Amino acid sequence: MTHLQQNNIQNSIHVLRNQRVILDADLAKIYGTTTKHLNQQLKRNLNRFPEDFMFQLTEEEDKYLRTQTPQSETGRGGSRYLPYAFTEHGAVMLASVLSSPVAVATSIQVVRAFISLRQMLSSQAELARKLDLLERKYDHQFKIVFDAIRELTLIPEKSKKRIGIVNED
Repeated sequence: MTHLQQNNIQNSIHVLRNQRVILDADLAKIYGTTTKHLNQQLKRNLNRFPEDFMFQLTEEEDKYLRTQTPQSETGRGGSRYLPYAFTEHGAVMLASVLSSPVAVATSIQVVRAFISLRQMLSSQAELARKLDLLERKYDHQFKIVFDAIRELTLIPEKSKKRIGIVNED
């Protein structure tokens, strides 16, 4: 599978219920089968798919995703059923249920796509943490510099003492 295909898999990953998931229609394309066949195999093997592997979208979640991604409209070739969403583990389990050579080989790329996203997110979190540390470290140093500059820019009050010879006649 090419890098472009792996990017397409990454673009198919959505965040729902605080989990990264791929929808059944996207997995069907990735695994080279139809959504109908995929869902038939799913229903025959439901005991392999606990809630942390797979769940069915609510109407609200489905509507939200339809506004986020271009998909066919319901009633015009679209699905009559709410889609299923598969976590990384569910996508791998689904490949074993489908057991076609394409599904098994492609499941490796699906796992790699999830791993790649996880690495990107962790590197972003690490960068944010480093920026926060730098900000805290340099905020204090910048405050010292700016305070010193302010001190230099203050106009000293004129002294009331006179310097020189004073005639007191």
